Amino acid sequence: MPAIQSIALTARNNFSEADIERRLKLVGLDTEDKARIATIRDIVVKAADEFTAAFFDHLGRSTDLASMFRGSVMEDARRQKRDHLMAMVSGQYGKEYVDQRLNLGRLYSAVGMDVPVFLGAFHHMLRAISDAVMKASREPAGSFQAFLSLQKVGFLDIGVIVDVLIDERERIIGAQQDAIRELSTPVLQVRNGLLILPIIGVLDSQRAKQLTDSLLHSIRANRARVVVMDITGVVAVDSKVANHLIQTVAAARLMGATVIITGLSADVAQALVALGVDLSKVNTVGDLQGGLEEAEEILGYRNLPSAHRSEDR
Repeated sequence: MPAIQSIALTARNNFSEADIERRLKLVGLDTEDKARIATIRDIVVKAADEFTAAFFDHLGRSTDLASMFRGSVMEDARRQKRDHLMAMVSGQYGKEYVDQRLNLGRLYSAVGMDVPVFLGAFHHMLRAISDAVMKASREPAGSFQAFLSLQKVGFLDIGVIVDVLIDERERIIGAQQDAIRELSTPVLQVRNGLLILPIIGVLDSQRAKQLTDSLLHSIRANRARVVVMDITGVVAVDSKVANHLIQTVAAARLMGATVIITGLSADVAQALVALGVDLSKVNTVGDLQGGLEEAEEILGYRNLPSAHRSEDR
C-alpha cells in the first residue's frame, strides 16, 4: 500500500476537537440522535457486508473497479468501508472516528476517485441502509427518525471525505502548476560563468517574480558572472513586468552578474518607450547570437570572425 501511505503522510487535512464539535453542530447531531441510532445498530452491523457491497457495486457501474483498486487495495478498501459502517452506528463521533474518515478520503484520493462518483456510491449505500431499516421495522415512524439521525452522521462523513478529495486534488494541481512554471523559465548553463534564460509566452507579474527567484538562485548556485536573458518569444510586456525585469537586472548586478537582454521586438521596444520605462541601466543586444558573443567577451573568451576561423584550419 505504498501509494496510499504516501497520500496519508502528505495530506494536509487535520481536525482538532474544536473542528469536530463545529462539524457535529453543523449537521445537528445531538444526544437524542445517538440514542435513536442505537435502536438500529444491530440491523446495520448484521448487514454491514451487504451495505459495503452496495457501495462498491454502484462504484462498479460508474468506474472500472479493477483499474481503480489494484491488487490488495480493493481488499483494504472493502475492509475500511465495513469498519466505517460499524463506526457509523457506534455512537462515538470524536477524533478517532474522524481520523477513520480522513483515511478513507485519502484512500479514495489515492485511487483517483472523483467527488461525484463517491457521492453517488455513498447515497446508494445510505438508500440500502434505509430500505433495510424500514423492512425490519415494527414502528415505521420511529425507524424513519432513527435513519434520519444516522443520515446526519452520513453528512458528517461526506463533509470530511469530500474535504480530503478536494484538498488532494488542489495539492496535485498546485504541484503541477509549480512544475509548469519551473519548465517555462529554465535557466541553462552554457559554460562556466555564463547562464542563458530564454523566455517564451506571456510574461505576467507572477511569472516575472518566479523568473527572478529562479535566476538569482541559479546565479548563486553556478557562480555566474554573465546572464543572457532572451525575450524573443515574449509578445508583450506591461509597465509592471518591465519594472520587474529592471529590478531583476539590478538584483543580479548586486550578486556580481551582468545581465544582457536580447531579442527585444519592435513592438515591445516601442511599448517600453511609450510607458516611460528607464532602460538606461539595461544592457540590450539585438539577438541571441549577439548577446552570447558579448557575454563571452565579458568573460574573456576571444570571438574570431568566421573567415579567420577558416584560415586557422
